[in-house]
Amino acid sequence: MQPKRLVILGSTGSIGVQTLQIVAAYPQRLTVVGLAAGGNWKKLLQQAEQFSVSMVGLADEQAAAELAEQQPQRQVYAGQDGLEELVAAAEPDLVVGAISGIAGLGPVMAALAGGCDVALANKEPLVAAGELVITTARRTGAQLLPIDSEISAVFQCLAGQRRQDVDKVLLTASGGPFADLEVDELRQVTLQQALEHPTWEMGPKVTVDSATLMNKGFEVFELKWLFGLQFEQIEVIVHPQSIIHSLVQFCDGSVLAQLAVPDMRIPIQYALFYPERMSNEFPRLDLVAAGPLTFARPDVEKFPNLRLAYQAGQAGDSYPAVLNAANEVAVNLFLQEQIGFSDLPFLVERALEAHEPISLDDLEDVRRADGWARDYTYNVVKQT
Repeated sequence: MQPKRLVILGSTGSIGVQTLQIVAAYPQRLTVVGLAAGGNWKKLLQQAEQFSVSMVGLADEQAAAELAEQQPQRQVYAGQDGLEELVAAAEPDLVVGAISGIAGLGPVMAALAGGCDVALANKEPLVAAGELVITTARRTGAQLLPIDSEISAVFQCLAGQRRQDVDKVLLTASGGPFADLEVDELRQVTLQQALEHPTWEMGPKVTVDSATLMNKGFEVFELKWLFGLQFEQIEVIVHPQSIIHSLVQFCDGSVLAQLAVPDMRIPIQYALFYPERMSNEFPRLDLVAAGPLTFARPDVEKFPNLRLAYQAGQAGDSYPAVLNAANEVAVNLFLQEQIGFSDLPFLVERALEAHEPISLDDLEDVRRADGWARDYTYNVVKQT
């Protein structure tokens, strides 16, 4: 059996690093033929050398130029167009989509358009352009395999089940580090506090999104598009222990759940080898040691981003693209400590209220809505 050929988009981030750990554990089954990142060319180069990868890409064109100067013998692809060219040139069997933000949309679409399966960790493509992504995958027959732990849980619960028998999905959320704070206390949250997630180790953007519950709102979009659900069929419940990764309730009242320790390598490995399950040395779940499992409803008044995500999704057209872009700008500004924690949902809501929707018929329409939202959100911050 020939090893599965992988291109990893976002290889220097948390998901990318853990994906490479799994590749290293199964050298006879997996091989890397392309690596791409945002701008961290030094770490990308280390990975390329370790896994003998000749084709690499960087979204940051200046970083790509620096790497190309250092490594003239290596094929370096630059910018968004370059990442799409890398996907095509590497001829992979599977693309791992883990580039944070809207930057991952183009190469993911390029992979699907070429009929290549995609293991998707990056939520933003399905938020901003869900219908285009799913339509492309259906047209070419490419598989979309979820890496998100909660979405993977639903994927596993639905194995062998008829989709018409699904009543609703119970999407679990850890609640983030501030679930017990009052609204006034949230205004005092610092960047360092927001980056200290109680359960998961993730990149800074996803960690902040988790703290505001926007991450959970984005996962609602993933469920809708991947499994053909209505927004009304998706219910978010807070489960601080992160042991039950999600549940599916069927029309007869039965509920199936997927449980595991909170370790992202489990859903990553499942996506890489699907439909096989491979043995590993990851920690096993001990329910007795885990103690009581608790559940609560999310407070959408305290964390309005979840409400805004549902509203944007139900409004449709370009609203989800605006939701994503405004949030991306807001999170970047928060990470630069230019705005406060409570400003994050404020900026997103302002953009959604000001937006004049357009239909999204192609990627150019998505980029147009995305660009408008970014400009608008930056201007709101400048004015205030």
